[in-house]
Amino acid sequence: MAENLLIVESPAKAKTIEKYLGKGFKVLASYGHVRDLLAKTGAVDPDNDFELKYVDVERNKKHIDAIVKEAKKAHTVYLATDLDREGEAISWHVVEILKKRKLLKDKKVLRVVFSEITPSAIKDAVANPRDISTEMVDAQQARRALDYLVGFNLSPLLWKKVRRGLSAGRVQSPALRLICQREDEINAFIKEEYWTIHGQLNKGKEAFESTLNILEGNKLKKFDINNGPQAEDILVKLRQQAGQQLTVTELTQKQRKRRPAPPFITSTLQQEAARKLGYSARKTMQVAQQLYEGIKVNGQSQGLITYMRTDSLNLANDAIAELRSVISKKYGADQVPEQPNFYKSKSKNAQEAHEAIRVVSSELIPSQIKSSMDNDQYRLYDLIWKRTMACQMINATIGTVSADFTFGSDHNLRSSGSTILEKGFLAVYEEGVDDAKTDNKD
Repeated sequence: MAENLLIVESPAKAKTIEKYLGKGFKVLASYGHVRDLLAKTGAVDPDNDFELKYVDVERNKKHIDAIVKEAKKAHTVYLATDLDREGEAISWHVVEILKKRKLLKDKKVLRVVFSEITPSAIKDAVANPRDISTEMVDAQQARRALDYLVGFNLSPLLWKKVRRGLSAGRVQSPALRLICQREDEINAFIKEEYWTIHGQLNKGKEAFESTLNILEGNKLKKFDINNGPQAEDILVKLRQQAGQQLTVTELTQKQRKRRPAPPFITSTLQQEAARKLGYSARKTMQVAQQLYEGIKVNGQSQGLITYMRTDSLNLANDAIAELRSVISKKYGADQVPEQPNFYKSKSKNAQEAHEAIRVVSSELIPSQIKSSMDNDQYRLYDLIWKRTMACQMINATIGTVSADFTFGSDHNLRSSGSTILEKGFLAVYEEGVDDAKTDNKD
């Protein structure tokens, strides 16, 4: 008989964690929510301090029964549902079910959280439990109440006026408002025509583009050339002076540093996976969930990334130390900054106690464990690994050159360009730029 019962949400996690904890622990999955609001009028009572009426989730009855059965035998119940508000609420609901069945007398009930599924993280979480966070549970209940109060009233109106089956609620309503406001801005936009004139300059076999910057001694502003005939007239005048010698009147050279992008949070992971991999947000989160829960590597289940629902940019100190070590070995000690790179979230409501999305171990190089994953898992893991590595590398150094060429009667062309003087993090990852279609090289 297991003395300890540990409850998670996912059955895949349950199997892996039970192996890590060994004898004395029974790990069961809730399979998501165990209770939900009554699916009828009156589930939320605004006149009675917004009292919420819950019922057990029917489809999860057998899983609830399994938890109840094991809870009867256990001395301690550990609640290890996900570390977000929803996970906190699921733990609370499990406790409420056990209380209702009078199974918690003389039993310890402890809440444990972890952001990665590794033996050390799981054992550390169990060794450092806490109480259920009332604030997080209340926040989740408030969201469900809003879903119910707004959606229950709006959705039938939508079915009547637009089409049955559509949903409106806490998220869709403000999203629709933002779309309508943006559409109003687009419709109110006043079109204004402007033209720019470019020239092709040649130096031997090399050619580069230049832009007309000064015309007859006057610096051109954006709307100075505002129609096609005017642009054609200027071109005729300039062509008459074609072949004249160009004089470099000003040459400016500068260097600038480009800092690596921060590690992924949920929104940036979805955006980059859409840009680089063509994944929908739903697909990205499904694949990320698989990487988080664990993939069999060398015959053993291994969680590959940290929890993928987060808005924090923090990285654990031990993760940073390992990253710096791997970067030094793989790319050279000169690619490691003197001090670790730290990033701060712009969101005032970010849960800074959490971590960003990162690889569990930077030593698990994508190409070396590719055979353990399917193609979708490999591509997303490769993306997260590169972003994690790059965020702790040195800045890229960019050299910029700007040249002014004068010709004819006070005409001026300007050319500018840039070159990478030191790749730094760009040797591994560049934000927002599609990767090559060929297989990724690590």
